[in-house]
Amino acid sequence: MKMNKLTTLLSAAVLTSAMSVTAHAQDTIAIVVSTLNNPFFVSMKDGAEAKAKELGYDLIVLDSQNDPSKELSNVEDLSVRGVKAILINPTDSDAVSNAIRIANRANIPVLTLDRGASRGDVVSHIASDNVAGGEMAGKYIMEKVGEKAKVIQLEGIAGTSAARERGEGFMNAVKGSHMDLLASQPADFDRTKGLNVMENLLAANGDVQAVFAQNDEMALGALRAVQASGKKILIVGFDGTDDGIAAVKRGMLGATIAQQPALIGELGVETADKVLKGQTVEKNIPVPLKVITK
Repeated sequence: MKMNKLTTLLSAAVLTSAMSVTAHAQDTIAIVVSTLNNPFFVSMKDGAEAKAKELGYDLIVLDSQNDPSKELSNVEDLSVRGVKAILINPTDSDAVSNAIRIANRANIPVLTLDRGASRGDVVSHIASDNVAGGEMAGKYIMEKVGEKAKVIQLEGIAGTSAARERGEGFMNAVKGSHMDLLASQPADFDRTKGLNVMENLLAANGDVQAVFAQNDEMALGALRAVQASGKKILIVGFDGTDDGIAAVKRGMLGATIAQQPALIGELGVETADKVLKGQTVEKNIPVPLKVITK
């Protein structure tokens, strides 16, 4: 009789454990990406997907197509669907606050990736130190061109924390040196805009010696403009995308300040998992940067 009771208890324990594992496997989290038309964010998404699979979560991936209103509707949809946590890579650090508040009201924990949010309750922010990265780019230009280098900066999307912080870091380097900033203009993290803006800036600043582009896509666009002009100009990008690194290795770009987008995605899911298990997580989780040169 005791043996039957023990068997029953063991069976119940195994069943409960199996049900717990099944329930966990069915837990759904989501990642809302600013745009999947950029290899950096595709790598971030890939990293998140790999870690979610490893930890047993279903992962919903939504593309905001660089549109804050699309981002808002994505988060509204996820709130209705009752996902357990939302990882969001904001289109705009201010505009995303409205989307975050929707998730807050639904008691869904929010984590930001790469770009921060101005307002709203965010459990954790996982990103590279963009200010330090901008400074690294400026120092590299000084090392290669000299203290009095004449430089141009191509800025990212206005309103994003990444553009603001990379610009802040680069300007720290400029102000702490004798570099001459000839122009600084947005090209929205886009390769085609990088080409067009650089063509115009080259026409007005023929003596430029170096360019800092706040991401590799703009750097590669600027490269095409520089090649067409026949000038010899040092170009430094940011992100360390596959295309950016390949251009550095071929000697076409001087350097790229490499982030680790896949790791940002992985850490996002890993941190969300800890939050859902009731563990304490850091408010800001830094991801290391490095300068990649030939």
